[in-house]
Amino acid sequence: MNTLLALSIAIAAGLAVSRLARLVRLPNVTAFLVGGLIIGPSVLGILPRETLDGFSVVTEAALGFIAYSIGAEFKMSYLKRIGAKPLTVTAFEGLGAVILVDVVLIGCSLAGVPGFDLPMCVALGAIAAATAPAATLMVIRQYKARGPVSEMLLPVVAMDDALGLIAFAISMNIAQTLQSGAAMTVQGMLLSPLLEIVGSVVLGAALGLLMSLLARFFRSRGNKLALTIAFVCLALALCDMWGLSNLLCIMMIGAVMTNLCPAAGVIIEQTDRFTPPLFLLFFVISGAELDLSVLPTVGLVGACYVLVRVVGKWLGAFLGSRVVNAHPNVQKYLGFTLIPQAGVAIGMAQLALTRLPAYGSRIQAVVLAGTLIYELAGPVITKLALSRAGEIPASAGEAGTAKG
Repeated sequence: MNTLLALSIAIAAGLAVSRLARLVRLPNVTAFLVGGLIIGPSVLGILPRETLDGFSVVTEAALGFIAYSIGAEFKMSYLKRIGAKPLTVTAFEGLGAVILVDVVLIGCSLAGVPGFDLPMCVALGAIAAATAPAATLMVIRQYKARGPVSEMLLPVVAMDDALGLIAFAISMNIAQTLQSGAAMTVQGMLLSPLLEIVGSVVLGAALGLLMSLLARFFRSRGNKLALTIAFVCLALALCDMWGLSNLLCIMMIGAVMTNLCPAAGVIIEQTDRFTPPLFLLFFVISGAELDLSVLPTVGLVGACYVLVRVVGKWLGAFLGSRVVNAHPNVQKYLGFTLIPQAGVAIGMAQLALTRLPAYGSRIQAVVLAGTLIYELAGPVITKLALSRAGEIPASAGEAGTAKG
């Protein structure tokens, strides 16, 4: 299929389903995913698999701008006001999901339950930490959510994937050792993931500083937006070449820019106007790539992963919020907003295909099935949690369901 025709079909599907979804008050994120699922290979097959494979640039760019938007929320004045609380909560909710999923899955493996192979269980435990910032960010923006839960949520999901990457690198080393019988090394378990995180942050800080300096030479809003696009694309390319985390790197660009660039407000405003169609495409494509045929193959291990991860996220967020004495609404509702899981988790599953060939296909099936459930239910639950917390004004809720 012609690429431009496929893109127009994807946009039309997202817009059409979002108009229908407002009748039942569904968030746009869910509508876009459903629209993509309908036109994808699993349902109508309007967009064939080979066409979706050609959209990798679109999805990569969208993830880059999602990371940039989250990084732009990290203003020093804001961070000083909230202090170290989000870091503590992130550690609790991320490790809570990892530990609980590991305990349950490894426990089933040691108990001899069929299908619970030990290396696979260890890898799935690490993947449980990842949360999809895109869906969360879209819900907050669509409904103009403001309050303690929203303020805590943005930095938590921004830092969540850094923790997930470290946990995954360490767990994959353990899983490979269990599979092969090779000796574990400190470098493989700790030094390599640490170097990746540090390298990504340093590169992002350098690019953010350079971008802030160059922005002074451009006065028009259009040129400032062009500069932003150039730096996001540059960061994506360099991270791909050097094996760094593009999510962390580009978040750092946004964080440095928002604190050092005098024109940060203008740049963020222009970027927010540019990205909605890109985000729409990202979610429609993600929905189209979901394969319904994986659902019957995941079995009991998949059901355990999907359910236990949610419990681990909620319990970890609750305990972390209690430790830092966060607002009562944060303690009650934050965990429910951390359910979505997509891009980073799918990337980890893809890596498992090559690093754990004996179990990679089953890991991928579990993660894709989880993604289908989390990405369809997660945004809806996030909206409900924010509404219960009183952070979505009635007028914003009505406007959010009518927008499209």
